[in-house]
Amino acid sequence: MLDTRELGRRPGVQREESLSVPAPADLGIEVLRVREGEPVEIDLRLEAVLEGVLVTGSARADLSGECARCLEPISDAIEVTFQELFVYDDGQELSEEDDEVSKLEDDLLDLEPLLRDAVVLALPFQPLCRDDCPGLCTECGARLADDPDHAHEEAIDPRWASLASYQQDPKQDD
Repeated sequence: MLDTRELGRRPGVQREESLSVPAPADLGIEVLRVREGEPVEIDLRLEAVLEGVLVTGSARADLSGECARCLEPISDAIEVTFQELFVYDDGQELSEEDDEVSKLEDDLLDLEPLLRDAVVLALPFQPLCRDDCPGLCTECGARLADDPDHAHEEAIDPRWASLASYQQDPKQDD
């Protein structure tokens, strides 16, 4: 929670702030995430506007996870930008359209949902260790990048195996 009382609800007043916060749990997707407790560096500009506080900022963090194709460990960094208007909670009823609006509670704003949305939306859907990762062998699970010539003998479906002994004589007409 970040205190905005210093802005005094006077439109045009702004404050810049840099902070380092520990990453919340589950900041990322299943195969790529910011580890819980790792530092997230955040640069913010808080600006008082008529309706509330406009928050503009960027966040940087280290990522860790695994390749979606070969399951090798991945380490990377991410930098995201975000902007959100947090409206003053003056006890007035909000319409259904305003239900999705971020609100200030006692002049405090919660950055976690904003940070989570920005990071998760910026992550690749299927992270790869490299763009041309060949993945794993579908039959035995061997990592194909380690053995590019990896191959298996053509297996005959056991349901059709007994028919292999019946070969058509090429000299015989249909």
